[in-house]
Amino acid sequence: MDDRSDFQDKPESDSSETFFATAQNSASENASQDLERIQNEETAARLAEKEDAIRRACEMRDLDALVSYATLEGGFLRDDIRRLAWPILLQSDRDYELGAWEDLSPHVDEDQVQLDVNRSFVYYPNCADDELSSKKGELSYLIKQVLRHYPMLCYFQGYHDIVQVLLLVLGGQNAASAVARLSLFRIRDYMLPSLSPTVKHLQLIPAIMERADPALRRHLADIKPFFALAATLTLYAHDIQEYSDIARLFDFLLAREPVVSVYLFVAIILSRKRELLEIPEDEPEMLHFTLCKLPCPLDLEGLISSAVQLFNDYPPESLPFGAWKQISQTSVLKSTRDIFEKQNPEEAVDLFDTQVRILRYEEWKEKAVGFLWQHRRTIGTVAVTILVGAISVWMRQKGLDTTIWSYINRFKLAFQFRDLF
Repeated sequence: MDDRSDFQDKPESDSSETFFATAQNSASENASQDLERIQNEETAARLAEKEDAIRRACEMRDLDALVSYATLEGGFLRDDIRRLAWPILLQSDRDYELGAWEDLSPHVDEDQVQLDVNRSFVYYPNCADDELSSKKGELSYLIKQVLRHYPMLCYFQGYHDIVQVLLLVLGGQNAASAVARLSLFRIRDYMLPSLSPTVKHLQLIPAIMERADPALRRHLADIKPFFALAATLTLYAHDIQEYSDIARLFDFLLAREPVVSVYLFVAIILSRKRELLEIPEDEPEMLHFTLCKLPCPLDLEGLISSAVQLFNDYPPESLPFGAWKQISQTSVLKSTRDIFEKQNPEEAVDLFDTQVRILRYEEWKEKAVGFLWQHRRTIGTVAVTILVGAISVWMRQKGLDTTIWSYINRFKLAFQFRDLF
């Protein structure tokens, strides 16, 4: 009897426990949902506040505020805000439109431009084929428009990766002046007849590494910094596959001076320290291969913060190995230290012409030194012969030749007289 009573009581007890457990779980879920809703509302409020602040900064042309918002998490948030901020950062919002270009002489690199445009928009945007074809037409139009107005600029493969970002954000009609400004004042060094100035940019990487992490620098000592060429040359637009990421990164890069792009790559290297140290130093090919590829996923916000810290801690003037001194005064890295200094395109063109003259002189000097070194033995013999001949002529003119020979003859007689004993 008692057993049956106990047996009958158990279901009631289990049912109560189940009820209370269900109620507790339901209450917990509701609390979690409420917390998530509150957090979402707070996030939305913060974003709305930031958006209003960015718009006010654009209206007032508060450049310092725009730089701050570009560095903070999320950057300028959306493309409609970027369309306000980017032209201000590039100072293209007050430029005259470039105007018609079809009647201008074709640029010498237009064939290569078209080849690159044909394989553009690989990762974004996701759209129908006819829309993609239209975007490619706009990209080709935009690049040719800028190059025909500034025919001295040399197109480089990867330039289209940069331009397509500005096209997608700003639109075809508003992008031309921005692309021209970017080309003249931010990436002018990459559009010279030679990429040798770009190599000097890359030499800043080991110099920054030496200050920031000497141990990792020594681990990578045998690796030339060419692994950073594609990323820095294209402002990372060639390597970053997500549109939201590259647009966010451009917020930062357009708000800072050009050299910060190099500091950003150092931040990427430092973020991979453990991975790189696991690769032996005697495997330089593997180290180079690893460094050529950007990490995935890419912690953009962390990298931006790290790049700013590196720049503040180790400014260009403090770098070792004379890396900063090797950069020409006409380079964008030095001539655009203050990105908000008022500069007109004519000044950039003059700097470009000066850079070309310096570049040609350096190339001539390098060839001359190479020729002299290659023929150093022949040149040395000829130089000695010419020197002896010149001394002989000078001695005859001074009447010293007979005097010298008399001394030589006296020494000969002295030695002969000594031999008699």
